[in-house]
Amino acid sequence: MTERIERMRQFFVVDKGQKAMWQKEENPYVLAEQFAAEQIPDVDRAARRLIYVLDKEEPVLFEDERIAFTRTVTTIPEIFTEAEMEELRKEHWIHEKGDVCNISVDYTKLLNQGFDAKKAELEALRQQFSQAGEAVKAHNIKLQIDILDHVLALAARYQELAEKKGNDVVARTLKAVPAHAPQSFLEALSMFRIIHFTMWCGRNYHNTVGRFDQYIYPYLKADLDKGLYTEESALELLEEFFLTFNRDSDLYPGMQQGDNGQSLVLGGLNEDGSDSYNLLSELCLKASLELKVIDPKINLRVHEKTPLSTYILGTQLTKQGLGFPQYSNDDVVIPGLMELGYEKEDAYRYVVAACWEFIIPGAAMDIPNIEALSFTKAVSDASMEKLEQCRSYDEFEKAVRDKINAQADELCKRVSGVYLYPAPFLSLMMDGCCENGTDVSLGCKYNNYGFHGTGIATAADSLAAVKKFVFEEKSMEASALVKALENDFEGEELLCNRLRYESPKMGNNDDYVDEIAARLLNDFADSLKGRVNDRGGIYRAGTGSAMYYIRHAENLPATPDGRRKGEGFGANYSPSLFSRCRGPVSIIQSFTKPDLKRVINGGPLTLELHDTVFRTEESCAKVAVLVKSFMDLGGHQLQLNSVNRDTMLEAQKHPENYKNLIVRVWGWSGYFVELDKEYQDHIIQRMELMLAV
Repeated sequence: MTERIERMRQFFVVDKGQKAMWQKEENPYVLAEQFAAEQIPDVDRAARRLIYVLDKEEPVLFEDERIAFTRTVTTIPEIFTEAEMEELRKEHWIHEKGDVCNISVDYTKLLNQGFDAKKAELEALRQQFSQAGEAVKAHNIKLQIDILDHVLALAARYQELAEKKGNDVVARTLKAVPAHAPQSFLEALSMFRIIHFTMWCGRNYHNTVGRFDQYIYPYLKADLDKGLYTEESALELLEEFFLTFNRDSDLYPGMQQGDNGQSLVLGGLNEDGSDSYNLLSELCLKASLELKVIDPKINLRVHEKTPLSTYILGTQLTKQGLGFPQYSNDDVVIPGLMELGYEKEDAYRYVVAACWEFIIPGAAMDIPNIEALSFTKAVSDASMEKLEQCRSYDEFEKAVRDKINAQADELCKRVSGVYLYPAPFLSLMMDGCCENGTDVSLGCKYNNYGFHGTGIATAADSLAAVKKFVFEEKSMEASALVKALENDFEGEELLCNRLRYESPKMGNNDDYVDEIAARLLNDFADSLKGRVNDRGGIYRAGTGSAMYYIRHAENLPATPDGRRKGEGFGANYSPSLFSRCRGPVSIIQSFTKPDLKRVINGGPLTLELHDTVFRTEESCAKVAVLVKSFMDLGGHQLQLNSVNRDTMLEAQKHPENYKNLIVRVWGWSGYFVELDKEYQDHIIQRMELMLAV
């Protein structure tokens, strides 16, 4: 890292000096009341809000910066009043904040043209719609032209400031982009920054970066071929670019700092079977390694032919405690997406959404995190209601399957009638939206919904315990077990410990329980098969958990694996928190036995490894082999956390001394001391699982 980049990192990431430029917060309903009084359509509201924010932005430039645009507006206004939202909720399912989010746009739709050429194209479309009498579509296009004009006006204000401050680099760059298509690596990075900045100004959060190394690499290669950059100078510019993801991310919506969805995907198979990993892929890994920042989140697409050296470089990032890269296995994901109905060309282009969900850039208005099914609730409900009446284990497992189907019914009904706020700027970068005069919020090529699945190990362990003790050994009466569950094992500590520590646990390469888990995942996939959502799409089953590993466990009664009421599940696709696994190898063996193509909404096996594992080159290489083995065995997704229990406990006591301690939470990395305590405690508990190995 150069001295210049070190100085910028200190200013933006550590000291957060840019906060001094933030504007005061304002009433979030400053526009909503006006819009309501005018009774204007929602797409007009969304466009006018974005224009309002763009016009309100005050250009700022910092010392030595070459890539401009920093948020100063702290409040993105609402477009509906509270009363209007109340009425909307009566008729619709409002996903999260109601905004289009967690999708991947096709940045090349603007990068390859520039705004002036895009405006000319839009004007031609507007005239066509007008002549055809399609006034609404013509109006929608006019709104998009207006937005581009206001982005250009903001760029002009930045250019003027750069000229005033004598920053010739920024001034020259903004004279070229975004009005025109970029002609250099710097111009391409700067234009991306402007596009990404604008998306956030429209409150379209969890904006993924997509296959950055594919659409930006041609600019880098051209400049290298011209001798304008060396690999070292290109790396420095890339590191400055990476810092832009962190300098105003405090203003982005997210449950915690770091949960901003700025996911970047590297490498992966091309449709002809070749590997797309290139020099820019390598430089991105090196930039992240040197900077040690939580954004952008690095995702590596790997496959059978990925060399061990790539895994070793990825392991170096994990060693830094960043919680990434997250690995996705093309050999499982691509055929899995195709089995769900995604076209082959699109499946090969997949990217990772904000956390782990698999989506198609520019083509999908999928909502891959719309809700979550609880495997453990299905087991709990079946235990309380049916266990005593079941004459065989197969009967009981069928009762659990029925509960999974019932949950699927409930979830599909719950999310019917989705409403999303329009996103006219994002629509510029989505297939068919401009051509059809429609907004992406109303749908795109793919309009599928994804359900997470929580507590798979807890559920499988519970079923294994019932099978072994109640139906095979007959050493435990069903009625006695049910009573113990109802009483949260009060006065039944010996029984609780027996269930916890003497019954089969997923993560030990034990077919007895692993096969149960495989059937549960198939049951989940089967429960959604053939269902059509309200937008004509399908439902996707997944192994992720998001925050539901906390929510689903909070009030759930005790379960037959020895878990007490309220105790948590493992995050995502991982062992129970009190499993005593034989080691990481046995864990990956257990968690690769199911046919993971059937639950390809995504959700990684999540493992915590003690930071001492990464202390030597030899040990790092062993971790890399472990990751590769998971993929070779048919794993779909993996994320590792390099953590130290003692360090985290000390950070809870003295957070002021551990401001830069980074951990993986579920599908994102955050600063440990900034996390809510329940998330801190859960990560510590996950670490204790690995200490027991």
